[in-house]
Order: sequence, then structure tokens, then C-alpha cells
Amino acid sequence: MARRLSPRTLIALAAGLVVAIAAAVAGVLLTRGDGEPPKTALPLRPVTQIALPGDNSRFDYASLDPGRGLLFIAHLGAGEVIEVDVRTNHVVRVIGDLPGVHGVLVVPALHRVYATASDANQVATIDETTGSVLHRSPTGDTPDGLAYDPVHGTVWTTNETGGSETVVDATTGAARGTVTLGGEAGNVAYDPSTRQMLVDVQTRNELAVIDPATLHITRRVPLPGCDHDHGLTLAPADRLAFVACDGNARLLTVGPDHLAHHRQRPGRPGPRRPRLRPHRPPPLRRGGIRLGHHRRQRRRLGPARARPPSCASSTGSKNPPPGRSPSRTAPCARSVEP
Repeated sequence: MARRLSPRTLIALAAGLVVAIAAAVAGVLLTRGDGEPPKTALPLRPVTQIALPGDNSRFDYASLDPGRGLLFIAHLGAGEVIEVDVRTNHVVRVIGDLPGVHGVLVVPALHRVYATASDANQVATIDETTGSVLHRSPTGDTPDGLAYDPVHGTVWTTNETGGSETVVDATTGAARGTVTLGGEAGNVAYDPSTRQMLVDVQTRNELAVIDPATLHITRRVPLPGCDHDHGLTLAPADRLAFVACDGNARLLTVGPDHLAHHRQRPGRPGPRRPRLRPHRPPPLRRGGIRLGHHRRQRRRLGPARARPPSCASSTGSKNPPPGRSPSRTAPCARSVEP
């Protein structure tokens, strides 16, 4: 016959079980170091290996034309851009006379390749089909990264030590203007969702938001926790920007449409795989309706119908405003903490 345990014994067993579980969890966290999630190998595998011409001095940026299968690689140490056909795995040509080349950017729609010759303070416009240099446009000191604005047909060059952006015509190479940043320039990117340029100002630890139509800085976004923001890339479909801080090995995730909302990703020196999270919308205001949405309603409906809906009247109020019945009350959006 089974022996029944006393309540005191059951409590002691439960307490022991809790302690054992807590110890196991603590052991797992200790084995992970600082509580970071376990590292996962990237789902990548080598496909092929292509021998490149020249020595093994430093390489820098690379840019791919996916439609034609052409990869353009900046061989900084040799002052050359190497063109590789990734479908046949052969080198097509070497484009020389680009001293200290850092940035390279192919624009398939124009059949043009742009490269920054940093030692000559120039940006070169190259014919993608023939490999010939069409234009050499002067820049500021130490041109580095590149970005293309398809709306205004311009190429933007970050002048790292010059602390500015040089804007040139993508077709003619003629100068369109210069934007002074007030600090060293990191990378630059075009945001198609807002049609604005984003630029790292790495000695100020901030992002500059620039209107490409006026070439004016419209906003400066501080990046707390970031030291020397140099890298910048966008995920337009997710409305996210990723800022690499090479001074303290951090990756920041920023929402380009609401740049004040950002999250830090602590890191260590060396390449890491960021964990991406969907961008959260900004908090709701004024009765649960976003202010921008309300302004659009005002323009669409006119001043007489532009009142924001009342949360009190839309949640079952027994005393609706005069002239309005509860069944005709506008819905009210609610802000919910995640």
C-alpha cells in the first residue's frame, strides 16, 4: 500500500525542486558567459574559388549587378577595380589608374560603375560594358563610400576626413553640390521609403538626415552607446537601418522613418550575425490616433470633419456627445504595451 506524504514533506520536495531548476538555469547562463544567446553558424557554404590578378594587398568594397552577373571589386592596394563574371567564374577585366580605390558601386539601370580614388580625391564614372573611365569628378578629402539617388539622378560620395558629402550628376559627372557634415563622414545610404539620404557622422556619433532636393541637413539623430559610427546599410522592406560602430564593436538597429527609436546590439570585435527584430511603430498619441494619420484625415476630410475621435465615446459611453448616437461613434485605436 502506497504511503501518503505529509504536507510538510511535499513542501520540502517542492522547494528542493525549485532550487534544482534555478541552479540548472544559472549553470546554463554561466556557460554562455554574459547571458547572450548561443551563437549559430551562418547558413552559408563555399561554392567556388576564383583566382584574382595582382598581389594580395588590401581589398575593400564590392558591388554586384545581379542581372548581368558582374561583380566589381575594389583592389585598394593595387589601385584597381576587378570585374568578375560570377556565372562563368572568370575575371573579365581589370580597370586601373584608380589610386587608393575604396568605394565601388554599380548602377545597373545606367550601366555605370562608380569608384572613389581616395588618394587622388576623385570619383570615377566607368562604363559597365566597356570598362572605360568616362569622367573623373573632384571630391573632398579621402572619398570613401558611395550611394545612388535614382530620383535626382545623383551619386553621393562620403569624404571621410573632409567631413562632407560630394554630390555629382550620375550621367555627366558634373558637380551638383557639397554638404558639410560638421564631423568625419562614415558611410552614406539612400532611403527609398523617405527619399532621403542618411550619412554617418562618425566623430559626432550621429546620423545626419539630408534632403537630396535642397542638400540641407534636416535632422541629426544621436546614437547613444555608439562609438565612431562608420558602417551603414538599409533594409528598406523592413524600414530598418543597421549602423556599425567600429570604435566599440556595436551594431545599432534604427528605424529610418522614426529615427529617434533605436535599439543597441552589444557586440565583440570581429564579424557577428545580428538578430533582426521587426521595427515597432511609435507610441500612439491624442486619443490613440497617430498625429500624422490625424493630419492626413484633416487634409482629406476638411476642417469641419477633422476632429480626432473620442476614446470615451468609442468604448461604450452611456452619454455620447449631443447629436451623436453610440452606434455612430468613430472607433478608437489603443496603445498596448508589448
